[in-house]
Parts: sequence; structure tokens; C-alpha cells
Amino acid sequence: MSRHLLAVNFRDPHHPDAGGAELHLEEILLEAVRRGWRVTWLAAGFPGAAAETEHRGIHLVRRGTWWNFNLIVPGVLKREFSDPAPDRVIEDINKVPCFTPLFTRAPVSVIVPHLFGATAVRETSLPVALYVMALEALIPRIYRGSRFLAISESTRDDLVKRGIRPEHVAVVHCGIDHDTYRTDPATPKSAAPTIVFVGRLRRYKGLDWVIRSLPRVRARVPEARLVVIGDGPYAGDLRLAAARLGVAPAVAFLGFLAREEKARRLREAWVLVQPSPKEGWGLTVIEASASGTAVVAANSPGLRDSVRDGVTGVLVRYGDDEALASALAGVLTDDARRAALAAEGLRWAATFTWPDCARRSLDALDASRDKAAGSGALDSSRSTSGSAATDSPRRAPSAPAESTGAAT
Repeated sequence: MSRHLLAVNFRDPHHPDAGGAELHLEEILLEAVRRGWRVTWLAAGFPGAAAETEHRGIHLVRRGTWWNFNLIVPGVLKREFSDPAPDRVIEDINKVPCFTPLFTRAPVSVIVPHLFGATAVRETSLPVALYVMALEALIPRIYRGSRFLAISESTRDDLVKRGIRPEHVAVVHCGIDHDTYRTDPATPKSAAPTIVFVGRLRRYKGLDWVIRSLPRVRARVPEARLVVIGDGPYAGDLRLAAARLGVAPAVAFLGFLAREEKARRLREAWVLVQPSPKEGWGLTVIEASASGTAVVAANSPGLRDSVRDGVTGVLVRYGDDEALASALAGVLTDDARRAALAAEGLRWAATFTWPDCARRSLDALDASRDKAAGSGALDSSRSTSGSAATDSPRRAPSAPAESTGAAT
């Protein structure tokens, strides 16, 4: 009989708000399917969704909804996944933890794209932010026997700082879809100097900073325009901000786009901007690099791992309007520099693939508990003295430490 792997994550791939975290987990679970595991994905329900369905060899089980999922998981594990218990549980903590080790006899491994910490205050009310931070504070105690998979060195360092044992954390960077995100001679750069943003329109994503800096960019590059790909609850505020600052005609809010259309827009852009104060990695950064587009990003956790400062892109201090405007204008007006950043970005992006990420991630997550305890390192990771194990040879050069405007 095949082994049973149960994954727990707030969203599944069909959720309307599914994003990079769900894509990452899906690739890992598809690798488990290829290895002969029986895979179940437990997620929250959403309007119009079936309670159970199949997806690419993965059995999707939907219970509860977005606001109570972590509260109903204990009961679901007890009623539906205890007799027999799965052979392994993988919990993906990309909202709040469900504390699965308390409610299953199965060994639990944990994926952490990133934890919110104080950045939660930027997105939600103070009571909700304090609730998120309080749950995160319990992670080292509740998951003390679990192995962790982080998607960047920044996330690993955050986990270790919070009290997770370094030897229990492996780092495997995300892959990308090179069939979709690629250069194409048939798709030239746009005629006008174009900045593109890709992501959910939420307060903590930092797009307000870009719009606030845009008048300074246009003072130096009058034809510069901003293309916004994505949607979310902060869209209305961002439109108002653009109008208030007099740059609304230069900002195009395109909403969610199909993957191929998004990829075309990335190829056409002159530069991608990634202004978030905290990310797990920076998947859109690597997608832009693979598309032959230079990057300007905040020097913040996750982004300082995915952007090689001065090589594949430019990092700037988070929240500094003048620094962001200068960096964007500098890339837009210097053809040789922009071409050099794009060329190095292509080489950098070529080292990231989903099959490689999925294989090494599953190896780390499914390493023998006894082996991990006995060796002090995770199965597929290379251990370094005094630091967490890292299953990746591609660490970006360290950027100078700068304030990110958010606690980590």
C-alpha cells in the first residue's frame, strides 16, 4: 500500500486568491505523486467549490472557510485523518499556523514561505495583527520536533532568531516555469519606458510607495508609465493615491491577467519593481529576470535573496521615496546598464527550475526523523557549522544591511 501524505494549507490551487505559495506547494506534492505517494491536500472552502475533488493526482479536501480554517483543522484531523493517521503531514504556514503536531500522531514537516511578524500591522487591524503575532510566537514550542523548509535564507534566519534549531531548517529556493517566463524575439520592449508591478494589491505589498515615488520618476523620465498586474482590496486606495498625486494617466491597473498575458507584459516592460517590506523569496523577481527584464526592489527579507544587488537588479532602502525614484529613473535612462542587468538576470533565473526545487524540497521534508536527530542535519541539505542547513548552491551575495521598515 502506498504511503499517505497529508498537506495542510489555507488555500488550494483552485482558490481565487491562490498565488505563489500554492504553486510552490503544488509542485512539491506533484513530486510526491510521481514517487508513488497517495496525496491529500486539506484546505479551506470557498464559494462554489466542491467539498472534495481531484487535481492532477492530488485529492483535494475542503473544510471550513478562510476565517476559521485554523480553528477547524484539529477536529478535521481527529474525525477524518486519525484512523489510520497519515504517514506524514506537511503543514504550509503561509497565513497562520494550525498547530498540527498537537492533533496528529503523524510526523509533521513544515513549509514556511515567511512569517508576518510586525508587518501584519501594515495589512490589518491591530487586534488581528496581535493575534497573528501571538500565534507565530508559539511556533518554536509547538513545532519543536518538526523539520522546516524555508524558501530563502532570510526566512531561515527569521526562524532561527525565533528559536527554531538551525539544524532543523533546510533552504530550497523556488523554481519557475521556463516555458512561460522566457525571452521572445517576437515580443519587443514597449515603446514607452514601462515599469511593471505584479502582485496582490494589499497594503503590505508596498505599491503605495511606488505610486508615491512616481512623480519624481516622471520628472526625470516624462514618458515613464506604471503597469499594475494584479488585484486586491487595496486597489481603490491606490487608484485614489495616483489621482491625488496627478499620475493617474500614467498608471494602468490591469487586474488579474492570464499567465501567458502576464508573461508577455513582463517581457515588454523595461523594469519590474518589487516594493514589498517582506517576502518569502521573490518569485515575480525571478520570473521577470527569466523574461529579460531588469529589477528594482526593496532591500528587504526575501528580496535581498532573490535579487543580486548591482548584478541582476538594484536594491533600495524600503520606504525611501527618493532612493526608489532614483533607482527606477537610473535604470530607465541607462540603456547599457539596463541591458547588463537583464543579461545577468537571465543567467541567474536559468538556475531555478520547479523539478529541481520539488525534488530537493520533498527530500528535505521527508527525511527520516531518526536520521535528522542522529546526524544533526536534514537529509538532502548541506550542513554548515553554526548555521541552518541549506539545500541550495545559489545564495545571492549579501547586500548591505539596511532598515526594511518592518521587524523580522
